[in-house]
Amino acid sequence: MTGNEAGGEVAGGGEDLPALAGRERLAAPVVRTGMFGTHTTGDTSGYGGLQVRRPPVRSSEPPYGSYFDDVAGALAGALERSGGSLRAAVERVEVSHGELTFHVRREHLREVVRALRDELAFELCLGVSGVHYLGDAGRELHAVYHFLSITHNRRVRVEATAPDADPHIPSVTDIYPTCDWHERETWDFFGIIFDGHPGLTRIEMPDDWKGHPQRKDYPLGGIPVEYRGATVPPPDERRWYA
Repeated sequence: MTGNEAGGEVAGGGEDLPALAGRERLAAPVVRTGMFGTHTTGDTSGYGGLQVRRPPVRSSEPPYGSYFDDVAGALAGALERSGGSLRAAVERVEVSHGELTFHVRREHLREVVRALRDELAFELCLGVSGVHYLGDAGRELHAVYHFLSITHNRRVRVEATAPDADPHIPSVTDIYPTCDWHERETWDFFGIIFDGHPGLTRIEMPDDWKGHPQRKDYPLGGIPVEYRGATVPPPDERRWYA
């Protein structure tokens, strides 16, 4: 390691951006609440509701590099030919960890997805998954789609959001039939309602199960289980040993 590298500087006296970002991340305030034997938090992981300040929202500017510029340009052209625009449909574009992500407004999701299939040769949707961010006010529920172009050997991600108060995102099962079970699973675990889905029913949990167990606000204890009448007590009522 050179002296410049150790000091976080690059040639010319400028600051090494990764080193600067690392120091800022380490300096971010951390709030810890509870541990094993916790009270009222519902935590059983040992992390006790560890919370770290979220980094700023990523937004990349062109040129994106790799084939990403070709995909973004082709998508913009396809949307314009259908009477729309990339600016209206896409909130922001993110290039991170070697992946291209279009953050799409939910009312334009079907328009974007159809363009990916019909105009950009993304023949396969690899799945739909959900994420629940309690602190992302107004957009707590995220649906993430992964697409693959077999023709061009390219991949792209699409992400749409919905608030807890209105957890609706349009279904794309008629465009990509493989999303049928994936949307059912995402609804089952996260509570995202995919409008237009042909049969949005439980796929993992029992039909009469209440709630969506992969949401961050779902309780970890006190849930009845169907095994000889047993129940899982809340964390603060369980026996634990020091």
